[in-house]
Amino acid sequence: MIDDSTTQERTKWSLKYSFERYLQDKGKGRGGDGGNYRRNAARELERFAEWAAGDRGDDWTGIVPDDVDREPTFEDLEERVFRAYARHLAGDRGLKQNTVQTYYRYISAWCGWCVNEGYLEAHYAQRASAMAPLPEDDGRKPGDQQAWTTEQRHALTRYVDERAREAVEAYTTLPADADSLDKQRARYAALKATRDRALVFVLAYTAVRVGELLRDPNDPRRRGVRWEDLSLGDGSMDVYRKKQQWDAASLPDPVISPLRSYWKLMDPPTERWPVFPTFDQRTLAELVGEELAEQGERLETITECREEYARDLLLALDEDIRPPSITTDGARSILQRLSEAAEIDIDHPKHDYLAPHGGRRGMGEVLVRAFGYTVAARYLDNSEEMVRERYSHIEAGELGDVATEALDEIDSIPH
Repeated sequence: MIDDSTTQERTKWSLKYSFERYLQDKGKGRGGDGGNYRRNAARELERFAEWAAGDRGDDWTGIVPDDVDREPTFEDLEERVFRAYARHLAGDRGLKQNTVQTYYRYISAWCGWCVNEGYLEAHYAQRASAMAPLPEDDGRKPGDQQAWTTEQRHALTRYVDERAREAVEAYTTLPADADSLDKQRARYAALKATRDRALVFVLAYTAVRVGELLRDPNDPRRRGVRWEDLSLGDGSMDVYRKKQQWDAASLPDPVISPLRSYWKLMDPPTERWPVFPTFDQRTLAELVGEELAEQGERLETITECREEYARDLLLALDEDIRPPSITTDGARSILQRLSEAAEIDIDHPKHDYLAPHGGRRGMGEVLVRAFGYTVAARYLDNSEEMVRERYSHIEAGELGDVATEALDEIDSIPH
């Protein structure tokens, strides 16, 4: 857990200070020294650092104020800096549109990592204003976008299922005389594992957009699904759709058991609790402290109360202090962690992990191939025209098979 003083101190550090740690986390092999992603990311981070320092060879003076003589630090980074860098990349006429997107994604991924590590307070690079100068993709086919393959989906769901079963068994088989804090730690581990399993299964099988499922800090209407939004008996879930209205989404059979098991273990005090609450220690510590203080508890009492619990989440459950849902960025971080832990083979130019939208696209592939565009469009909450456009590679492949069959038939006729 990183406290506020540590975060404030880290904002004064040079940007380059974080590069090696980030690259080790993203690298392959012993010590994180290998891998194409590490090599490419290192190159783009160095370019970003040079640009931030004003070493471009033109009138650009960098992001440090003119009257200050030092290297760029994290306290210099904000939304407008990433917007300026996006404009810088887009203005390089020697780069293709998709190359600009790719280069920016390396910097954006580092920015997200910096948020998780406590160097930055927010993921500035992912904000709409920062990304606005980036060009549109230049004709990249929808079929080239990441879609979880059947093998990848099975590998990830099998991994999180085994991990959740082990955590639940470790908790439920503790001896009756086990230490109270040991029981709490085991329950917390089981809750986290079953939450991750439920999230993966929902993303893998429902085709719900991640922005409809989780919290968007910039849109109060998207507060993340709550238990009151789920009907496990009917196999449905109410979500706030992209079209700006509430609608029912299907919960297929593979999703029901993970959700029900997770709900029983969590035993939320009210149905208004988020299905996927944040487990972030700093967020929960602040929330618990503020809520108990508002109830009139003194600081000493709050401290004593927190010390009775292994984790603040468990205190929040007992006191019905409702935490926020995880955000879409939080889901990406979870999937990055799980994809790496499950050692899933991923070969994709944009993502080195199974991204949330890839689960939706993967289900789209399955539905189009099995039932056609009309059924897939209903399940995906899209128009049939849009589904045909996004999955045009499937139809092209099928038409190619038809053409091959026709040619074989013609060639077999004696001339």
